[in-house]
Amino acid sequence: MPNTYSQIYLQLFFATRGRETKIVSAIKDELEKYICGIFRNKGQKVIAIYANPDHIHILLSYKNLQIAIPDLVKVVKTESTKFINEKKMIVGHFSWQEGYGIFSYSRSQKEVVRNYILNQAEHHQRKSFREEYLDFLQKFAVDYEEKYLFDFYE
Repeated sequence: MPNTYSQIYLQLFFATRGRETKIVSAIKDELEKYICGIFRNKGQKVIAIYANPDHIHILLSYKNLQIAIPDLVKVVKTESTKFINEKKMIVGHFSWQEGYGIFSYSRSQKEVVRNYILNQAEHHQRKSFREEYLDFLQKFAVDYEEKYLFDFYE
């Protein structure tokens, strides 16, 4: 639509089914590039991405409001799952868990969030994904029910 502009920064994350460590270093870069391409094809811009062995963080600039966030996430998860399985990038079957976390940020926070995502390897030496996710829910004052959280295996 002409004369319609937006700039919304979102951090998105989701986990592998069963929180299995399926995203090994051999496929990490290729998966990240592929996911960036999915976002680009949907009119979005990825600012930072980091695929941990069992979950992924993405900072994106949500620009194309023609696609709803749940639809966008569904496309990313479906297409990346298909990509991994069709290319036989891992032994066995790959899939993502149901659900995701998504949080908004102001422009002034963009670089802090970008750096946070790009430093995931260091971050997760100190804090588990469960601790990280619960911290986000609390920080953003999100009401949640334990039974609907990701499967966490510590």
